[in-house]
Amino acid sequence: MQFKKCLLSFSIIFLFSCSSSSIEERYKTNSINEEKPNNSTRFTSANDEQIVKNEFDEAPVEDHPIDVKEFIDENKPNNFEQQNLSDREKVMIEIVKYLNTPYKYGGNNNKGIDCSAFTQNVFSKSLNLKLPRTASQQFSYSKNLKSGPLQFGDLVFFNTTKNSYPGHVGIYIGEKLFAHASFSKGVTISSLESSYFKTRYVGAIRPLKLD
Repeated sequence: MQFKKCLLSFSIIFLFSCSSSSIEERYKTNSINEEKPNNSTRFTSANDEQIVKNEFDEAPVEDHPIDVKEFIDENKPNNFEQQNLSDREKVMIEIVKYLNTPYKYGGNNNKGIDCSAFTQNVFSKSLNLKLPRTASQQFSYSKNLKSGPLQFGDLVFFNTTKNSYPGHVGIYIGEKLFAHASFSKGVTISSLESSYFKTRYVGAIRPLKLD
């Protein structure tokens, strides 16, 4: 009898040890494999997921892509007269300097930058205007939300995360385009007509009236 009990115990242990995974592991694997990928939430690492939780509930998808290289070529600093630059030209020069900078949540330089640090740095370096650090603080910088047509230099805001309102900010540059630090592309130019940003747009402020 004792031999049979031992044999039964050994058989049970053998069966579980030969199984490719436990029931719990198989359940988790099946859940992941059966989940259909969402084009708007593709992440490459756990760090990407944390970024999205901090600033984006979903990774932005650009359905109105802009040719950034062409934009840079058209707005190179040497295309402007360096004497007597207008405020608008100064801001544009700073925007172009940051284009293609990698996105980094919490970053604030040309090695990696997030959306609010980008807008803060552009206005600080071009016009010596000190904006608050976060998108939500910048949203409160001016009490006057713009209900009329947007003008170059307006800060545009988007509701992109449950963690902060609004969660994202960019600089309007005309023709329904804005410059911003994008999660997926780094500092880039996007269209307000893009479905992602169009549905999340919450308003704009005018920190300065630019010439």
